[in-house]
Amino acid sequence: MEPVHIVQGTAVPLDRSDVDTDQIIPSDWLKRVERTGFDKGLFSEWRDDPEFVMNRDEHLGASILIGGPNFGTGSSREHAVWAIQQYGFAAVVSSRFGPIFKNNCTKNGLVAVEVTPEIGDQLMAAVQADPTLELTIDVERRTLEAPAIGVDVSFELSDAVQHRFLNGLDDIGLTMQHDDAIGSFETTRPGFKPATA
Repeated sequence: MEPVHIVQGTAVPLDRSDVDTDQIIPSDWLKRVERTGFDKGLFSEWRDDPEFVMNRDEHLGASILIGGPNFGTGSSREHAVWAIQQYGFAAVVSSRFGPIFKNNCTKNGLVAVEVTPEIGDQLMAAVQADPTLELTIDVERRTLEAPAIGVDVSFELSDAVQHRFLNGLDDIGLTMQHDDAIGSFETTRPGFKPATA
């Protein structure tokens, strides 16, 4: 997992509520044994429509996805987060996230920024009106800014999650921070107990 300090760029306005993980990455894509290539499956059923927002040239290269309320509900497939990241998004903004999806974001380095419904609506409308609108998400300061429309808001991010993002630590990385203590403990275990080596 790579460290994340600031996510800055344009956004894609996905103006749909209650987007579930099966819509994010349809179940056909879960048969893959690799952890790559999921970007092609991101919203694949919707992307068949040439008018779908992600198919529009003005949103090419966007690094932030703005979703409607209740984004990422449904099953706990981690593939949904992988698909969003592999497509090129570094952050998702919504007024409400499915809790399992948000937790999966945390563990994979995708910044999930939860804002008020009013700010969510304002950002959605502003990006629809101007696809070149720049947003800045600062993980260290826990802020989302869109200066051109006067948005400067804080978002909730626990100290533990912030530490993960700033240092690029997944669950294994967090465990390896205690490598010396684990090794020391293992040397004191009786020989008849299971060993890690």
